[in-house]
Amino acid sequence: MCGTCGCSSDARIMVLTSSEHASVAAHDHGHGENEHSHGDSHARHVHLPDSAAAGRTIELQQKVLAKNDGLAAANRQWLRDRGILAVNLMSSPGSGKTTLLARTTSELAGKMSISVIEGDQETMLDAERIQAAGGRVVQINTGAGCHLDAGMVASALAGLDPPSGSVVMIENVGNLVCPALFDLGEAGKVVLASVTEGADKPLKYPHMFRQADLVLLNKTDLLPYVDFDVRRYSSDLRRVAPDAMLLQLSATTGDGMQAWYDWLLRRVPPRSG
Repeated sequence: MCGTCGCSSDARIMVLTSSEHASVAAHDHGHGENEHSHGDSHARHVHLPDSAAAGRTIELQQKVLAKNDGLAAANRQWLRDRGILAVNLMSSPGSGKTTLLARTTSELAGKMSISVIEGDQETMLDAERIQAAGGRVVQINTGAGCHLDAGMVASALAGLDPPSGSVVMIENVGNLVCPALFDLGEAGKVVLASVTEGADKPLKYPHMFRQADLVLLNKTDLLPYVDFDVRRYSSDLRRVAPDAMLLQLSATTGDGMQAWYDWLLRRVPPRSG
C-alpha cells in the first residue's frame, strides 16, 4: 500500500509498438525495498493515540515521497543524458488526454518522434488508440493505484528505449489529487482540463494546478452548449498558478492545437551524436 494515498502499488507494464503485439511483464512494486510500498505497513493498523498515529502517517508519507524522489532524479538524469523531453500529462478522467495524445502523435509524425507511457488502472484501450495513431506506447495498469510513480516510469522507459531528440508523453492516471504529489522525472507538467468539467477546478484542486507549467483547456468546441465562464477560469488559474501558461484548444476538431505543438517543439532537445 502507498503510505501517502493508500492506493495499491502493483503495476503491470505492457509494451506496444506500431508493429508488435503486447509483451507483458508483471511489475510488482509491492515488495522491493526501494519501491512504492513498505514492509512495516501493518503498523498503521495498531491502535495508537491520535497524535502518535498522525506522526506515524506523516513518517510513512515522507518515506514514500523520498524514495520516489530518488528514483525520479535518476529518471531525470537518464532523460537528460539522452536528450529526451518527458512531459507529465495530468487531468481528471474524461478530459480528453488520450484524444489529445493520439492527434498529437499522428499530426506531428515526421516532425518529432513521440513515445507514450499510458497510465490506467485496467485495460489496454488507450494504448491501442495510440498504437493505431502510429505511436510507440507502453501501457501501465496500476490496479487499484491512483497515480504513476517514478519506479513505474523507469521500467516503462526501459521498455520504450526512446531515441535522442524525442518526446516521451506520460499520460498519468485520471485523478486531480495524487498525481500532483509524485515527481516522475519529467521536464514539464501539463494539466489538461475540459469545459465540461466546470470552471471551478483551479480553486477546488489548487495543488494540481500549482504544479503546472502549462494548462490546456480542452473541448472548447462545446462552449456554446455548456455553462462555462472562460474569463472566470482564467482569472482563478492566475490566482492559483500565476506562472502557468493557459492554452485553449479542441483535440476533437483541431482548433488551437498548433499552439500546443509549438510549445512542445520549443522544448525538444537537439538530437545528440
